[in-house]
Amino acid sequence: MDYPSQSAFLSTAKTALANGPVAVILVEDLVEVESCLRHHLAAGFRTLVVYAPEALVLPDDLADQIHRIPWDMHRDGALAAALNPLIAAAPVGTWMYYCFNAEYLFFPFCDHRNVREMLAFHTEERRFSMLTYVIDLYAPDLDKNPDGVNLDEAMLDRAGYYALGRPDPANHNHPKERQLDFFGGLRWRFDEHIPEKRRKIDRIALFRTAPGLELRPDHTFNDEERNTFACPWHNNLTAAIVSFRVAKALKRNPGSTYDISTFMWHNSERFSWTGQQLMDLGLMEPGQWF
Repeated sequence: MDYPSQSAFLSTAKTALANGPVAVILVEDLVEVESCLRHHLAAGFRTLVVYAPEALVLPDDLADQIHRIPWDMHRDGALAAALNPLIAAAPVGTWMYYCFNAEYLFFPFCDHRNVREMLAFHTEERRFSMLTYVIDLYAPDLDKNPDGVNLDEAMLDRAGYYALGRPDPANHNHPKERQLDFFGGLRWRFDEHIPEKRRKIDRIALFRTAPGLELRPDHTFNDEERNTFACPWHNNLTAAIVSFRVAKALKRNPGSTYDISTFMWHNSERFSWTGQQLMDLGLMEPGQWF
């Protein structure tokens, strides 16, 4: 269903968002929007909210399955302005997820289980959010795919990921408890082209709504417990979002496109589009879920 504005959707949000989990897809350009939407419908999300430019045209069968809101993702503060009103309008405790177009969620055992099963287990563990790692995908041949995108031949980095303690300014910059900043992928290998504040690859992309909860521009929340990677007593599930977003940006930006002739290096590996590959590479973990 199409809505003329965000406010028009929010007036019906209590009903529209009552059937969770809810996936919010933020469309920055027209690259791989359809594949992104179909992937998340197949993953088991019951409701899809799509913020998209007017220029986006979708097949009728797909358009009938989503709530579409006109939006410009290139304006200042577009992410928080899109997500935070939805969080406030949704029924309390609704599981919500967000990503951008040309991004695809994978989670442990997703090759034969759906996202509702996974979130039911995570809820039983008294967790209200889930850490996701954004894993860069890229085309192997930039002459053939100058925008860096090729789903059929997608590559990822099998190594080069690391984590640092997240300093707490309120506590003399000592590391925050159970919070880390994660790095790797194209943001690490081509960091001279990435602003420092955008080099992290961690994102709290799955979370339960709550009164007063707000997403901050750095993909963390104003509730610090929701920014943790695990509870105090054992490790929890983590998930991964495989993403062409950085590859697109590096090839679109005039300041970097001519400096990058290939994204390939000795640790490039073909992505099999399976969750098992990501678990084998240590890019997400099942915690106590088997």
